[in-house]
Amino acid sequence: METRTLIEGFYEWEKATPDAIFLRQPFGDKWEETTWKEAGVMIRKMAAALRSLGLKDKAHVAIVSKNCREWVISDLAIIMAGYVSVPLYSTLNADQLKEVLALGDVDAMFAGKLDIDIWENMKEGVPDGMPVIKFPQYADNAKINIGHDWDDLLTKHQPIVDPPLPSLEDMWTIVFTSGTTGTPKGVVLTFGTLSSTSELVERGNNLNVSMEGDNRYFSFLPLNHIAERVVVESNCISYGGSISFAESLETFAKNIQGTRPTLLFAVPRIWTKFQQGVLSKMPQEKLNKMLKIPFVSGMVKKKIHKALGLDQARCLLSGAAPITQNNKEWYKRIGLPISEGYGMTENCAVCTFIGVDEDKPGSVGKVQEPGQLKIDPETEEILMKAPFVMKEYYKSPEKTAETLEGGWLHTGDQGYVDDEGYLFITGRIKDTFKSEKGQFIVPAPIEWKFAGDDDIEQIAIVGRGIAQPLALVVLSELGSQKNKEQLKESLTSTLENANAKLDGYKKVSTIVVMDEPWTNENGMLTPTLKVKRNMINKVHNEKYLDWHKSEDCVVWA
Repeated sequence: METRTLIEGFYEWEKATPDAIFLRQPFGDKWEETTWKEAGVMIRKMAAALRSLGLKDKAHVAIVSKNCREWVISDLAIIMAGYVSVPLYSTLNADQLKEVLALGDVDAMFAGKLDIDIWENMKEGVPDGMPVIKFPQYADNAKINIGHDWDDLLTKHQPIVDPPLPSLEDMWTIVFTSGTTGTPKGVVLTFGTLSSTSELVERGNNLNVSMEGDNRYFSFLPLNHIAERVVVESNCISYGGSISFAESLETFAKNIQGTRPTLLFAVPRIWTKFQQGVLSKMPQEKLNKMLKIPFVSGMVKKKIHKALGLDQARCLLSGAAPITQNNKEWYKRIGLPISEGYGMTENCAVCTFIGVDEDKPGSVGKVQEPGQLKIDPETEEILMKAPFVMKEYYKSPEKTAETLEGGWLHTGDQGYVDDEGYLFITGRIKDTFKSEKGQFIVPAPIEWKFAGDDDIEQIAIVGRGIAQPLALVVLSELGSQKNKEQLKESLTSTLENANAKLDGYKKVSTIVVMDEPWTNENGMLTPTLKVKRNMINKVHNEKYLDWHKSEDCVVWA
């Protein structure tokens, strides 16, 4: 297929399948559906509305909203108007919003589906005089009372005529990293950067995308995150199909059943939630027995697939953080094998991929050609080179030069490549810490030793400056239902099994059960659900030594 920009993909499907459903937005038991033709009219009108704001040439326009149909329409309208999109997390506070609007030289913004308490804080970060376009209000979400009304603009403006076609060299978007530490960095991606990812679909088609447009996507991970934008939004626009959205966390299960996606992209924590949902209705012991009976096994698997809304899925994909081998094997046993992708904002979420038929436990797969991988011999840092690597960090030449030194993207991850070309990630350079005795501790491999315990949902290995590392854990729903004695017994057993496989200086002295979950809201997780180890250290560091010296190997925070 000839290289084309994202908007050209939209034009092709709009022309080929004008009456096919493109966007599906749930409202209670009802889905409101928008065809490709209807979306095209709305996008052109919104592009005209943007043009009417008198913005400068190639202006930067932000989108701050949870996922919804207006998000995609706004994104495409920004392109059609000849501007650059700057998508932002819908959970930013006022100071964070003010910071990224300034860092990204943002000239106008769309404000949309936002939690009431989030917007009340966030709105103070909108600069005086900045043009704002507010999405229609969603029930139980914030009522935004500044800016231009979405529906009024669509009524007032006629569709833009003969919008400019961007070139592959033009800036498509500035994506700010979620940042587990420090100031967010604005990753500049061109239309060519994005288009180069299409070659992977057309050559290998690891995601089992239908080139005839028979694709159903379910969008719930933040659309401002590059992985969701590439895997869901871009693939749908490039190869046809429909995107359905979740109304809320409460309706998530019902909405996914009402979509029956052909591809589902989720992060490990979501896969764990699905698993726990199944085990809450059918305990593991009972499930194991059922799966051993040939005829019953098939019926049980079908029932689970249908209950999860995944009975028509052609590809289940995990990314954004490492998924445990235990989790992958559990899904494989119930007939829902999961592929895994490894990438980052700086390489358009594309680096390596491991399919469901590849037997390499612990690996994140082989590099996706034409990408190249190598390991820095001194630091063990993973370096990669590919046409889907960013152009630069916006207005940050020093950080750009450091990250793209020698023409290779320095990922910040450590790992090794085996004789067959499979990449294994061993940790993050910045997560590594020294014990009291000056020995380096890499948290991730130790954390993986605890992966088989269904009582644990989240874990962070910490302990800078003390004799042995600690395991701070957040209980799963299953773990929360047990009393302290039961938990102490099972966690002690898990600790003993984990330590048996670790070198002396890496052995965990104490499991500390946290008194509240780690969330994006309390600052312990990034919006993509990665643990902010620096924040955990900041909050709990003073207690590490006491926890380490505790007589019990399992304590409660």
